[in-house]
Amino acid sequence: MNILVVAATIQEIEISIPYLAHKKIPYLITGVGMVAATYALAKALQTAKVDLIIQVGIGGILHQSAPLGSIYRIVEDHIFELGAEDHEAFIPIEKLGFGQSLFREQFVLSDWPIKHIPQAIGITVNKVHGQEKSISRLRTLYSGEVVESMEGVSAFFVASQEKINVLQFRAISNYIEPRNRAAWQIGLAVKNLNEFLQELLQSLS
Repeated sequence: MNILVVAATIQEIEISIPYLAHKKIPYLITGVGMVAATYALAKALQTAKVDLIIQVGIGGILHQSAPLGSIYRIVEDHIFELGAEDHEAFIPIEKLGFGQSLFREQFVLSDWPIKHIPQAIGITVNKVHGQEKSISRLRTLYSGEVVESMEGVSAFFVASQEKINVLQFRAISNYIEPRNRAAWQIGLAVKNLNEFLQELLQSLS
């Protein structure tokens, strides 16, 4: 199986680069944001034969039931608020008839190698939530576990267009709350993410 590991920044997978080199597993650093991630991945697939994209990174979680540093498998991801405002209402792009905002993982295993990873849905944003009014609105929109990133949906979208298997995993570095950098646990999230990534790659080999 030809696997491509994808991350937005080198810092998110730097710990695993020696492991990836030893296993001869290529990786791609896309840059931050939907536009950069979509372009970089689409360009890479022009010359690389890939059977499975594994996108990894850190993210924030809406409901504070998960310890920081937890790993989530993102099974579907939304381009957050792609559509139009209609006075106080919002019309999603699907209802407008101009496109799609929801994309899903594409990978089927009869026996998952790592069973203890909880699932969540993702929202991919251009502006990370950091003030109470917008966060309260998120809570009215989503009742389950929601993980926020700035690139997640890009891998799902490109994979759907190219008909390639894709998985996404996020380590929780912070809660989605009014911006509070003192409470972030980026180091822990990155450490746990890389330990999980190497475990996953080992199980798939």
